[in-house]
Amino acid sequence: MSTIQRNGSHASVYGSAEHFTGKVRIDAPFQMVAPARAGGARVTFEPGARSNWHTHPLGQTLIVISGLGWHQCEGEVKEEIRPGDVITCAPGKRHWHGATDKTAMTHLAIQGADADGKVVEWMEPVSDAQYLG
Repeated sequence: MSTIQRNGSHASVYGSAEHFTGKVRIDAPFQMVAPARAGGARVTFEPGARSNWHTHPLGQTLIVISGLGWHQCEGEVKEEIRPGDVITCAPGKRHWHGATDKTAMTHLAIQGADADGKVVEWMEPVSDAQYLG
């Protein structure tokens, strides 16, 4: 059996100031049913917006669908991300992602839940110096 989640069947929500800096909109969230554990959403970051540092127990895949953004894993250089880019974040690796300071960016975010249902561990905000550096 398959299901279709119709466009517009979920209202847009804004990312919590507890986990994001700036204006972030989350659309079409999904979570597969057991035994599958993948879930995700379409996330739009306005210019200057970004996630906090965070990790995913089973990793995360980002697919940029519009705009221009930045992504950084801890200890690595910040990288520009563009439409069509696929970013794979290793399980447990601290990272952040968001729009550039001048351009919005939208990506699909896909991640798996661990055996306890956990998909993300949120950490401290990305400082302006880290973001712009």
